[in-house]
Amino acid sequence: MKKPISTFTLASLISLSLLSPLAFADDDIHEIEAISKELGLITLDQAKAKALAAKPGAVSDVDLENRKFGKGWDYEFEIVDADGREWEVLVDAKTGAVRDVSRDWF
Repeated sequence: MKKPISTFTLASLISLSLLSPLAFADDDIHEIEAISKELGLITLDQAKAKALAAKPGAVSDVDLENRKFGKGWDYEFEIVDADGREWEVLVDAKTGAVRDVSRDWF
């Protein structure tokens, strides 16, 4: 009887550890949306549409970044294209202009 309990416990812990990054990802999206609304930036959905128009594919990650040089904010999208290559697309969070499309080599 001990073995099934420990197997169940182990399976539960593995399941929880696999699901926890999804919870954090969802929190990140809510934080991005709250910041963009507070700062009067374009919405995440609008920026995503601009990024995918510039580089079609699937969005694997998104961040809202304060520019280090110059003033303003960028949505930074990581996009995987149909060939499996990863790209980084920067969208100006105020104007919606695509600022850069570059191959992500790492």
